Order: sequence, then structure tokens, then C-alpha cells
Amino acid sequence: MKKSSAIEDLLKVMAKLRSPTGCPWDREQSHLTLRRHAIEEVYELIDAIEARDDIEMTEELGDLLLQVVFHCQLANERGAFDFEKVTRHLVDKLIRRHPHVFAATKVKDVDEVWANWEKIKKAEKHGTHLERKSVLDGIPKHLPALLRVEKLSKKARKANLFAGKKPAKKLTKTQLAQELFALAEFAQSRGWGAEELLCGEIKKVERRLRRLEQTKLSKNGH
Repeated sequence: MKKSSAIEDLLKVMAKLRSPTGCPWDREQSHLTLRRHAIEEVYELIDAIEARDDIEMTEELGDLLLQVVFHCQLANERGAFDFEKVTRHLVDKLIRRHPHVFAATKVKDVDEVWANWEKIKKAEKHGTHLERKSVLDGIPKHLPALLRVEKLSKKARKANLFAGKKPAKKLTKTQLAQELFALAEFAQSRGWGAEELLCGEIKKVERRLRRLEQTKLSKNGH
């Protein structure tokens, strides 16, 4: 008799937890109630990675995998998709987006790898509801504000939409870190939330950049 794999055992355990005789808490969950748990697990994994703690990494990777399996079980129950479909989609995507490994495409450096990846991804999404109409699309809206600024700025600069303000003075990394901390502390002292303030500013800047993008496209006849 063939011994079941660990992943097969995990899928069976998850199904049992969601069954009528399973765990009351697990049975109450939905995709929406679980969404914050995935974020927490990622942050805990990052802590373990930075601590270079292999034991803790094993634990946290397992917790993150649980989130994947949990969502797959929920989707399977409503006939949407299952773990097999998710993993098969991932395998196919990795092979398709690495033609320099699994096909005859030649690349000279990492920049060409990324260029091919973006080109293939764009072709995959073309004509679907996932197609990105703007160069600014694809930034997760729940990213922390500073990370969202970095993503938005990178995309905008790449499309020549946003040159960014030139700093009035040169700052070292340490000085910049100190200024960022001071600004956040200043906001807190006034009863304001720095994260919320920055999120609001990001929305305004993004709207302006999208208008600029549309203006450029119109001038170019697109």
C-alpha cells in the first residue's frame, strides 16, 4: 500500500476540519474572514527569515501554506477550484515564463529575464478581465503606504510619468530614516495617522498620474 504524502495528509486534515464533525472555528471561516491572517503569517515569516531561524521558518512556512490550503478547501466546497488546480496553474506559469530554462530562448542577463517575464505576462492577460489598461495597474491596494509609494513611483518613472521632486538637500540613508521617523512622530503628536495621511496623498498622486498617462496616450493616437 502506497504511503500518502505529507501534502495529501494536509489536504485530508483540512477537509476534516471543515466537515460537519470538524472544528467549529474552521467551519465558520470564509475567504474574507481569513484575509488578514495571510498578511500576519507573511510578516511572521519575514521575522523568521531575518532572524535566520530555520526552526521558526519551518513553522511559519507551514502556517503560510495552511492559508493556501484553507482557501483552496473553501473554493473546492463551492465548486470554484481546488489545490490541484492552483498548483497546476503555478507549474504551467513557471514553465511558460521561463523560456530561457524550459525552451530555446536565450537571455544575456537578469534584465532580459525580467523583460521576457513582463512581455509573457502581458500576453497572458491580454483580452481577459485581468488585462492591465494602465502602466500603474497591478499594485496591491493593501500594501503598506511606503511600499505603495515605492511601487507607484517605480512604475511611473519607468513610463516617464513621474520624475519625482529633486531633494532640496542631499541626505544619507540614516538621515532620511531619521526624517521619516520624525515625520511619523510629528503626525502622531498631532493626533494624525501617518499611514492614513500618506494613503490619502497616494490616491491623489495616482489620479493625477493616470490623467497624465491618458493625455499622453491620446496625443500618441492610442
